Amino acid sequence: MKPRQKRALYIVVAIIAVGLAVGLVLNALKDNVSLYFTPTQVFNNEAPQGHNFRIGGLVEEGSIQREKDGLTVHFMITDLKRKLPVVYKGILPDLFKEGKGVVAQGKMEADGVMHASEVLAKHDENYMPPEAADALKRAGADNAISSVPAIK
Repeated sequence: MKPRQKRALYIVVAIIAVGLAVGLVLNALKDNVSLYFTPTQVFNNEAPQGHNFRIGGLVEEGSIQREKDGLTVHFMITDLKRKLPVVYKGILPDLFKEGKGVVAQGKMEADGVMHASEVLAKHDENYMPPEAADALKRAGADNAISSVPAIK
């Protein structure tokens, strides 16, 4: 084999190896990617069915219901246009309250209820995820979040 052909062969093998490595990494990460949606987007069937995703908004006033086991909580997340029922079994963050911002991660089941595996509450009065702030602004809730700047 001529030196020029050897170099071309090495380059082709290197490109195939890099492509294979990238493919394996992307395949491993696809199960860990969690996209963010609002209740309106979920209602419009933009959220993936049967896959984990995050939903954010405000905990609707008067919607928190606790079961007798002390761990299971039912509540509604709203973006002030639509609302979505959520069920979570576990210990809620101390900052989880009605009317406050929340992000829940889980799967949407066929019954139309999101079964959350994780619930995150905002960490102080001055923070709201940028996606949640934008969604609330689009929903016409400028008055509700005018004092809560989005941190990017």
